[in-house]
Amino acid sequence: MKLSIVIPAYNEEGSIKETLLSLFEKLSQEQIEHEILVVNDNSKDQTLDILTELQSQIPSLVFYTNAGPNGFGYAIRYGLERFSGECVAVMMSDLSDDPADLVAFYREMVSKNLDCVFGSRFMKGGKVYDYPKHKLIINRIANWLIRVLIGIKYNDATNAFKLYRKHTIEGLKPFLSAHFNLTIELPLKAITRGYTYEVLPNSWRNRKAGESNLKIKEMGSRYLFILLYVLIEKYLSRNDYNKKPNF
Repeated sequence: MKLSIVIPAYNEEGSIKETLLSLFEKLSQEQIEHEILVVNDNSKDQTLDILTELQSQIPSLVFYTNAGPNGFGYAIRYGLERFSGECVAVMMSDLSDDPADLVAFYREMVSKNLDCVFGSRFMKGGKVYDYPKHKLIINRIANWLIRVLIGIKYNDATNAFKLYRKHTIEGLKPFLSAHFNLTIELPLKAITRGYTYEVLPNSWRNRKAGESNLKIKEMGSRYLFILLYVLIEKYLSRNDYNKKPNF
């Protein structure tokens, strides 16, 4: 089963090369057929030049430039319309995600024929390194609220690192999120619509270079919008959007 990895990148000249080389090396070692699809979100630095140079070193690398509209969610959505694999992972371009975790996700999906595999940094085996304290507190409060309102056990919905079958992605459309709130839109829709999933521990490291594009003050209402949407769908849609039996 071919694996695609969608990676949004905005001004990641300090991280993108190491991220892609380490990912390609690990997947090649594991002999996993794959495609690394990077969406350059109209970067203003040397990100595009680095991607061009890497094509000769990484034969599985494909990249596009998203001229706009721009934003984390838009960039991922751009990639989710263009990947070629039977399954697709969303990963970050800043070295925060571990390629070894991706291999574990992929093996779990294949062995159990799952629709989704989600990561949790806050279960047994999960780890975080150098997580800013104020962001950690906000993260745990937000995930607690999601668990209570949606009625799920999954404790890291805001974690961007997840793996989906292609038919699952098609079943979650249309996407509403333009920004980081896409990280909760995808899994919460998948769970409420009846797609099968497992949760595996994963590790997360704070970026070594560049600046995070997540602006907490700007994102609160956007996360709440998606959460309310999923609640409305769950309780009022009469299962109109649930997974179809022929998937």
